[in-house]
Amino acid sequence: MGYLLYSLSFSFLVLATALYFTRKHWIPYLPFADYVYQRLPSSFAGDIEAGLSSNEFDLSTNLASGDSRAGLDEHGKREVRRIMKRRRVGFDEARRIYTEQRFAKNNIGPDGRPRDPKFVSFS
Repeated sequence: MGYLLYSLSFSFLVLATALYFTRKHWIPYLPFADYVYQRLPSSFAGDIEAGLSSNEFDLSTNLASGDSRAGLDEHGKREVRRIMKRRRVGFDEARRIYTEQRFAKNNIGPDGRPRDPKFVSFS
């Protein structure tokens, strides 16, 4: 009986240690991981500080002009941050991936044209 208890205790200790040292690989896959560590900013200044701005997507002009809006879309920010964290890409690449995913959900091709077979376009 003592041998069984010792084996179970040792196995649990080894498993807990392995999970602790590999947590950066499996924590992003937990359903609540996006909400636990960071609070999303609610202004353009907060978005810039959080790294949600770049040369191609410049929010400093909004900040300089005194824009009173609440900042970027909360759902979009959350998804872009998740993509940045999981795929380890920069803001521009994560924003491109997010946009392509949104296009795919709405039956739009990566080039921006609808995938509807009944769609007619005149050039």
